[in-house]
Amino acid sequence: MSIGTFNCPSCSQPLTLPPSFTGTQVQCPQCQNIINVPGQGPQPITPQPVMPQPVMPQPVAQNPVNGNIGNMSLAESADTGADTATRQLFNKITTEVAKVFVGQEELVLGTLVSLFSNGHVLIESVPGLGKTLFVRTLGHVLGCDFGRIQFTADLMPSDITGAPVFNMKTQEFTFHPGPIFTQLLLADEINRSPAKTHAALLEIMQEHRVTVDGESYKLDPPFLVIATQNPVEQEGTYNLPEAQLDRFMMKLIVNYPTEQQEADILKQHSQQINLGEVLENEIQTVSSPAEINAAIKENANVRIDGALADYINKIVRLTRQWPQLYMGASPRAGLALMQGARTLAAFQGRDYAIPDDVVQIALPVLRHRVMLTAEAEVEGQEADQILTDLIRTVEVPRL
Repeated sequence: MSIGTFNCPSCSQPLTLPPSFTGTQVQCPQCQNIINVPGQGPQPITPQPVMPQPVMPQPVAQNPVNGNIGNMSLAESADTGADTATRQLFNKITTEVAKVFVGQEELVLGTLVSLFSNGHVLIESVPGLGKTLFVRTLGHVLGCDFGRIQFTADLMPSDITGAPVFNMKTQEFTFHPGPIFTQLLLADEINRSPAKTHAALLEIMQEHRVTVDGESYKLDPPFLVIATQNPVEQEGTYNLPEAQLDRFMMKLIVNYPTEQQEADILKQHSQQINLGEVLENEIQTVSSPAEINAAIKENANVRIDGALADYINKIVRLTRQWPQLYMGASPRAGLALMQGARTLAAFQGRDYAIPDDVVQIALPVLRHRVMLTAEAEVEGQEADQILTDLIRTVEVPRL
């Protein structure tokens, strides 16, 4: 149900908004003027379509299996397929990781979706929630190299990429690789370094190579950057530029564990046992870089129906017209939604994607790619809620 379609009093731009905007003020996407949204009483409303194809507000839960937008969980999904090799691999990875890392299903699933989609992950959480433990465990389970960079204010780009070092014996410069030459990289507190250090990651994350003194050095696939930032402390931090944020496939919000999960953490990790010994003795390596690369290549064959591609396109394009969003998502967001939906489908043994796959990853893929208007920020609105209202206005295709 919506409050109807009405025209902007300044430029006559037709607008259609959900009931939650009744009696509030919004910014017209055409003329940028602030207008008052009519109440539910008798108002002069001119019924005109906003788009060439009228968009009917419809809850997403009526079609997809999982009705919670952004709820990244495979446990409640009923649309599962065959017991494929990718599904078996996913189950083995999650089983081994759960032996050490308790809970945080969204973090585990989101990271694996990004890894098997050739993407990267930005994690926002308070300290002490086990991010380093998770990455080390994941690297051991996957059989991949693990590296960590602690970002600080004085970190230089060469500290990440490496630099030529003069060899006194040969009287020549020899390139010494930096810590970026790994497969799973934890970029801890990435927002504590200035922009010139962030820029060193742009080429690496997009093209999987490093260029130093005009010479390029390739990184061995798979390559996953897991960057973290603290949402609480703001002193001594630098906001990531939009170009850097857009390189991350997902932004995951990690909250505190539940009471039972925290109790399990206290019982399991209170004996100060060396993590290296636990990984060597209790955790099995169930995969290899070659197997992961083969799975990534296989996931690209998951079918995306034309109606589902149009559904993704409508969501992404609507973010650029929504009154409460100053900047919408880029085409890279649509590509991330499509590839993420393919990977989720493969994890469940299906060779086709469904709308529920898109719905599950919609918020992690879009939340860091949009900017709120000043009015929305002053009112204390959050990107997740705005995106949820936006997605619910897009009609879900019936495949």
